[in-house]
Amino acid sequence: MSKLKVFCFGFGQVAESFINKLIYEKKDFDLSITSRQETHQIEINNIKINSYQFSKDKIDNSIIKKLEDANYILISIPPIDGKDIVVNYLETNLKIKTNCKWITYLSATSVYGDHKGDWVNENSITKPSSPNGVSRLQAENSWISLSNKKKFPLQIFRLAGIYSNEFNILKRLRAGTVKIVDKKNHFFSRIHVEDIGNILFKSINNFKNNEIYNICDDKPASQSDVAAYGAKLLKLEKPNPVKLEEVESEMLKNFYKDSKKVDNKKMKNFFKYNLKFPSYIEGLDYIFNNNI
Repeated sequence: MSKLKVFCFGFGQVAESFINKLIYEKKDFDLSITSRQETHQIEINNIKINSYQFSKDKIDNSIIKKLEDANYILISIPPIDGKDIVVNYLETNLKIKTNCKWITYLSATSVYGDHKGDWVNENSITKPSSPNGVSRLQAENSWISLSNKKKFPLQIFRLAGIYSNEFNILKRLRAGTVKIVDKKNHFFSRIHVEDIGNILFKSINNFKNNEIYNICDDKPASQSDVAAYGAKLLKLEKPNPVKLEEVESEMLKNFYKDSKKVDNKKMKNFFKYNLKFPSYIEGLDYIFNNNI
């Protein structure tokens, strides 16, 4: 395979997981990323990478040449003030060449809103109830419109709640910062970041234009069940539940507004992927047993 030319708008834990997978699989690649800082060079696994400034206030337009040469463009920057600054920039500035294999927009399952604990799939009604969900759905529609207009090869990943070896409920339980809200029939889906990176890697050779995929594990569960399992591993007391009206954090209030079980059959069937962490149980066991 020829050298992969990858461009990442934003370089958070999902983009890093994808790049780590490329390194693990010994793929030859050229990587450029963006950040809100002045353009500079960083080093990842002894690989020097150009990090270009891209923010709502200032953009380094030298990224255009890199973008036009890219095979794979990953967008992990969330909407800012309700607007997707990446899609607006690309619509004005970018002409995609034939060597572009895909653009992947990382959205979120918050676009579905509240489904009273029922299952949702990619064909379910989207009725977001939170500002984040509304802006994500608007961004999805903008990306689909741009793809149709400019013939961009696009796929959208609707990510469930992400946890990782670095950011997980075990660390929060140890720190005593976990808050459990007393709400019946509240279900939430999640996904380990390593599985997201693996699926992005799978999509290099398995892509279908203008498709949407739910990226989540097999076992939706209440936050209370996840916290109980984590506390059991750590031999700690499970946090006492609080009432929703006692919660001050708007983010936490929005989290408990929505209850749904997200279906992942389309993802698993299309990418022919077996999850490394099929549920929070395997994920938390791995983190705990490896003393992470």
